[in-house]
Amino acid sequence: MTGSIRLFTPHPLHEGAELPASAEQAHHLGTVMRRAVGDPVTLFNGEHGEWAGRIAALRKDRATLSVQLLLRPQIPDPKLTLVFAPLKRDATDLVIEKATELGATRICPVFTERSNTQRLNADRWAIIAREAAEQCERLTVPVIAPPAKLWDLLSAWPPDENLSCAIERSGAPYPHPQDGPAALLVGPEGGFSPSELEFLNRLPFVRRIGLGSLVLRAETAAITGLALLQAARVPR
Repeated sequence: MTGSIRLFTPHPLHEGAELPASAEQAHHLGTVMRRAVGDPVTLFNGEHGEWAGRIAALRKDRATLSVQLLLRPQIPDPKLTLVFAPLKRDATDLVIEKATELGATRICPVFTERSNTQRLNADRWAIIAREAAEQCERLTVPVIAPPAKLWDLLSAWPPDENLSCAIERSGAPYPHPQDGPAALLVGPEGGFSPSELEFLNRLPFVRRIGLGSLVLRAETAAITGLALLQAARVPR
């Protein structure tokens, strides 16, 4: 058996710790991946770095994991926020997954005047984000904020934190290099309403950005915008 499975755990990590796996993780280890006692695992919890471990005990719906060696110390993530209007289920799932892979530290779903999604599943989003973090080898899982109205979220936005707003056909430039926190706002399919655009224009921390000459689907805009913001970070 080659390679170790990477798992997120909510428990503290330190040498010699014995941690319970969730029933879902135990099923994945034993039934799906055919792993056995003694096989390696890699563990992270968003606070204590990444650790090498092994399966200490394994049954159908339970497992114990032993923590052995620190592989990577915890380092702070550059703050990157995605604010987006939820889409249909598959498209929203894709946004959550790719935002995690692109380093988003906070994901904020918002209701806009043209939002057409009423049924939201925050528990499902949390699972998607966790699994994406396990796969892409990041040390943290992004925080997914409770859904809020666009007006309410932006009324409480920190005035010293820029919010890059992707608006189609605006002729705005690509994101400029910047240091510090970064944030992206993407509207729903059909774009922002005139009253929302007027509201955004009055906010001094909002800056319009362009994503190219083509009109993108909302999920593509979110992924592209996050990639551009990451590329525009000032190297340290």
